Amino acid sequence: METSTYLVRRQKLEAYFDRTAADAWAKLTSDGPVSRIRATVRAGRDQMRATLLSSLPMDLRGQRVLDAGCGTGALAVEAAKRGAEVVAIDIAGTLVDLARQRAPRIDGPGSIDFRVSDMLDPSLGRFDWVVAMDSLIHYDATDLVDMVAKLASRADKGLVFTFAPRTVLLTLMHWAGKIFPRSDRSPEIEPIREATVRRLIAAHPQLQGFRTGATTRVKTAFYISQSMEVLRA
Repeated sequence: METSTYLVRRQKLEAYFDRTAADAWAKLTSDGPVSRIRATVRAGRDQMRATLLSSLPMDLRGQRVLDAGCGTGALAVEAAKRGAEVVAIDIAGTLVDLARQRAPRIDGPGSIDFRVSDMLDPSLGRFDWVVAMDSLIHYDATDLVDMVAKLASRADKGLVFTFAPRTVLLTLMHWAGKIFPRSDRSPEIEPIREATVRRLIAAHPQLQGFRTGATTRVKTAFYISQSMEVLRA
């Protein structure tokens, strides 16, 4: 069962990405010109997407991939080009509509099934791989690892996800968001120490059959995120 903190945060994220930030995300994830600040965020996201995809096989033919929190669909497209059957899901219907519009024709066996729903919905079935890029960074450590456990339990091979690493800059930004709230501010990220993530994963009963794998931190001027693999032991 999802915690009350998870449910409250999910509602805030849905409202923010589906309404307040829809236009901004459309511009950020496009090929069009953006400000220098947003350009560094775009570059960081591009690098992180490549990092997550490097954890997956180059040949994904016959494999099922869940893009958990697909946003505008860039990662889903790359996985489908490798031959994967991708379920790309997000709670923000506006972003999923944009992802459908942008998705190119996929030559070969790959496909993308875009859906508006909760990434934790068990009716989605089982997958070979689950990828969650920057979709868990708004949750505290306990909720994040609970979500990792639920997603990994449906992955036959593994999960790769990102979290916001606790750094001085991210911690200051986090507390500034609490001290100076603003109605249109993005839901704040939750900086977490890598050691905390590893400890909670190791102790979680649903993750006893898994091990943590490679981890990579991506940092540009205005983007920082860290990937981590959770693989079947």
